[in-house]
Amino acid sequence: MEPSQIILAPIVSEKSYAGTADGKYTFRVHQDAHRTQIRQAVEALFDVKVVRVNTVKVQPKPKRRGMIKGTKQGWKKAIVQLKAGETIEFFEGAQV
Repeated sequence: MEPSQIILAPIVSEKSYAGTADGKYTFRVHQDAHRTQIRQAVEALFDVKVVRVNTVKVQPKPKRRGMIKGTKQGWKKAIVQLKAGETIEFFEGAQV
């Protein structure tokens, strides 16, 4: 897989922005990607050094609209910790 296929989108939330102070950035990643692929993709796309990668599978949730029942699709996220002193630019300019 290409790095752009592994890293799908940054996760924008208050909790993810709180982690940027510690050098932790959160991304939505491909369901089949493992930690080594995620590390290599972040290093290739953003030109930074990754120290640690944690992955979390977000479970599907049951949803309902009137009589119709269904489930919201599950997905995978990765919390990436960078080497001290390194940042990813597009996270820094956003306001919460």
